Amino acid sequence: MTFKQLEALYWIAKLGGFAQAANQLHTSQSAVSKRVHELELLFDTELFDRSQRTARLTEKGEEMFVLATRLLEQRDAAVEQFSKPGVVERRLRIGVTELTAMTWLPRLVGLIQRHYPKVILEPDVDDSLQLRDKLLADELDLVIVPDTFADARMQNKTIGQVKSAWMCKPGVVQATGRMRLHELARHRMLVQGKSSGTGRAYDAWMKDQGVQPSDTIVVSNLVALTGLTVSGLGVSYLPRQCLEPLVAAGMLAVIDVVPALPVVRYVAMHKGEHRSALTSSIVMLAQECCDFTRMFQAQSDEESDA
Repeated sequence: MTFKQLEALYWIAKLGGFAQAANQLHTSQSAVSKRVHELELLFDTELFDRSQRTARLTEKGEEMFVLATRLLEQRDAAVEQFSKPGVVERRLRIGVTELTAMTWLPRLVGLIQRHYPKVILEPDVDDSLQLRDKLLADELDLVIVPDTFADARMQNKTIGQVKSAWMCKPGVVQATGRMRLHELARHRMLVQGKSSGTGRAYDAWMKDQGVQPSDTIVVSNLVALTGLTVSGLGVSYLPRQCLEPLVAAGMLAVIDVVPALPVVRYVAMHKGEHRSALTSSIVMLAQECCDFTRMFQAQSDEESDA
């Protein structure tokens, strides 16, 4: 029994087909079929029900899948523990929200390439809810999202935090001083919705304050949300520091509102059973370079020279 055979069975079962597994393993479909056939000959039992259109495991196949999962995880852990960082070869599927992608993701990618040059990084930019679901479905290894998804199946570690402020196009809100939140809620509010971690956090917070906006437009995309706010369509909560250039240019105005918006904590999350030395190291690198204060950050000279 070889790891290649176990990988073939594992990915067929995970992805639902021989062609998908071949694509994942960067080989041919016939090679994947051959590896499964070798396993079946070795144990003299069918592992897949070939009477079905989809690749469905038999009862013995299910047992083999559990065994394959455990052995492959142990292999990966051994490789990471006893190999130097520079020779670790793995695909790392990491999910981030739009704000991370627009600020410090390039710096994280640079650090990973510097410390783990043979790791193939596959970033996925999506809303928090979709990233959480992909993590639970084993489509991602690690996600960095606002801390709004408590789940016993996942472990998390704080990465950083974002301070937001209410903003609008200058002149949209006629206020000479500080406003109460319930007064601001009389204006049209542009919000991120429940698929966004930030949207979930601020929706719950406003409800705790006893405020229910009567006129809202849900905008899931941060760039679109900023653009609509700049256009004067309404007021919105936006990351304060990284949008300072738009405030300085007179395109956005910060509204002084009490109570102030709470900070949103960002965490790195992974499934409990998928903790590894590589994952732990990537989380530490993320903590090192997390910076939500500036848009479109370039790699540092040290990172780019590596």
